[in-house]
Amino acid sequence: MRVLFVTGEYPPMQGGVGDYTWLLGRALVAQGVDVHVLTSHEAGPSHLTPPGAGMVYPDMQRWRWGLAGQARRLAAEIQPDVLHIQYQSAAFDLHPAINLLPRGLRAAAWPRRVAVTFHDLRTPYLFPKAGPLRWRANLELAARSDAVIVTNAEDLARLRPVPSLAGKLHEAPIGANIQPDPPAGFQRAAQRARWGVGPDELLLCYFGFLNESKGGEELMQALGRLVARGIPARLLMIGGQVGASDPTNQAYLARVQALLEGAGLSERVRWTGFTPAAEVSANFFAADMAMLPYRDGASFRRGSLMAAIAHAMPVISTEPAVTIPELRHGENIWLAPARSPEALADAAARLWQEPALRRQLSQGARELAGHFTWDAIADRHIEIYRELA
Repeated sequence: MRVLFVTGEYPPMQGGVGDYTWLLGRALVAQGVDVHVLTSHEAGPSHLTPPGAGMVYPDMQRWRWGLAGQARRLAAEIQPDVLHIQYQSAAFDLHPAINLLPRGLRAAAWPRRVAVTFHDLRTPYLFPKAGPLRWRANLELAARSDAVIVTNAEDLARLRPVPSLAGKLHEAPIGANIQPDPPAGFQRAAQRARWGVGPDELLLCYFGFLNESKGGEELMQALGRLVARGIPARLLMIGGQVGASDPTNQAYLARVQALLEGAGLSERVRWTGFTPAAEVSANFFAADMAMLPYRDGASFRRGSLMAAIAHAMPVISTEPAVTIPELRHGENIWLAPARSPEALADAAARLWQEPALRRQLSQGARELAGHFTWDAIADRHIEIYRELA
């Protein structure tokens, strides 16, 4: 089996979809799949990309109308069985060329199968006041593909009623892009001290880029409420701040930082910046609990949530938009209403005061993580590819 991934980002670029594509590719290669990756020039030259996940072609200067021609030329060279698009509109510069790629391939009598994974359902820009046409661009991408993969229950519920997708809609979860593997000699107390956190202080952590959907403002407001209650709370912001794909993240980061400064909380927040995976893992283990207040609810499409679960963290997040049976409040996660800093602060205060409850959530997360291994995710993809073949 030979697969050609098309992805807007790929390591060493910063971004969850890039990490996902590399980790999935590595797991597929381990099971005998021949993996190739067409991606942005920012991921090159190819010797900079991490090994073990197939051949990388960092050929795309911009994601524009030349994409179909580039994909056809590369496919003529490598002869893939499946071309698999890793779709997140922001990673493709919000340009509709990626949405129309299957149509462009079909017009050239494309003899191979096309699959698409929707990492989210955010639409491309198109033009001012495009309105419903933006959603139709996503439906065009889905309808012209032979297999449509979603990573979470919310997106599955939204796409399932679409008649053109009958019989080709699949669900395959993402896994953690950071494994629980801190550097040799890791010591929790020393890692906390590095960030100025004492043994008797509460250290919250957040992982991932900041944007409107992730509740950064509520996170900082919850920290302020904890401090006002006399709880010695600090916050560790793990990872890069804005990522490589979405230009709106920078403006949102500025808003969050202004809120911090206005509330006098800047000294209680530490930002690690982009670090190697082992250092991210060490910072997870240094924290007491993770707070991930997504405005659209906890979801398995969130790589930051999957990483926290993989580290068996006591996680405080927000109530999912749809029922997710695997997430059990009080057993493997603590769920609060979205957009409620007070509820987040209440949850953190309770977990801080009840170590036994923290241990319960940690054990529950550890058990949940076993369902999201990369080997299992690769198995699911091989099943889908074989159905296509």
